Amino acid sequence: MDSMCHCAPSSDRFSNPILYNILSQMDNSKPKQNCLNYNSIPHRCNCELRRTVCLKRPSEVCKEASAVLVKTVHFMKNLPAFNQMPPNDQFILLKSCWAPLFILGLAQEQVNFEVTDTPADSMLKRILLNRQESPDMERKQPTMSGVSKLRSCLKKFWSLDLSPKEYAYLKGTTIFNPDVPYLKAAVFVEGLQQEAQHALSAMVQLLHPGDQERFARILLTASMLQSITPSLITELFFRPVIGQADLLELLVDMLFCR
Repeated sequence: MDSMCHCAPSSDRFSNPILYNILSQMDNSKPKQNCLNYNSIPHRCNCELRRTVCLKRPSEVCKEASAVLVKTVHFMKNLPAFNQMPPNDQFILLKSCWAPLFILGLAQEQVNFEVTDTPADSMLKRILLNRQESPDMERKQPTMSGVSKLRSCLKKFWSLDLSPKEYAYLKGTTIFNPDVPYLKAAVFVEGLQQEAQHALSAMVQLLHPGDQERFARILLTASMLQSITPSLITELFFRPVIGQADLLELLVDMLFCR
């Protein structure tokens, strides 16, 4: 079977001659610096890895996601050990862990969502209106592949049916990651992560004394969090709400606003 992607840019001129002709005419009539970069224009692709998607019910899901994000930041702010660290270390840890923490929040709050194909009419609209490339075109849009990874991770956590205390200690092991570069208090952070892991192990033994493999399954499932990019989370759940704003800057304001 031919596994080649037939909806790549090189074949667009044959599958969509109208758009190609428009682009060709613009290329001949406009100076080079004013031409749209055709290779950078998102194109509709049916391949699973490249299909761009968006939320099916953005108003409802974005509201739930925003509530989870607020709880995530408040969780970090309410940790005494986190507040004892230098502000720059707090920022570094926030930048590295907000997305995994948010996903844990989605799992704990049982947030379900559906996606649909990203509307494709915006490409023709930009061409006909001769608009310059916008930040939306430059950002990496959510793909079905990325969403599938996220859903798989959530299902794994739901199958574990973690208790609130198990989630809390797991979040602690996620926040206090000594392997994050440029930490001044890396040794302190490493100690905090070990404490959180020991507390999680003890809680697992207390709640599930007959399940000797549960702790290992929790850590293995948690390792999936790193495969899901912050950009996917941002573009899928928060771009419809924050527009062009920088989500990390908003998180910093939330964290350091006393």
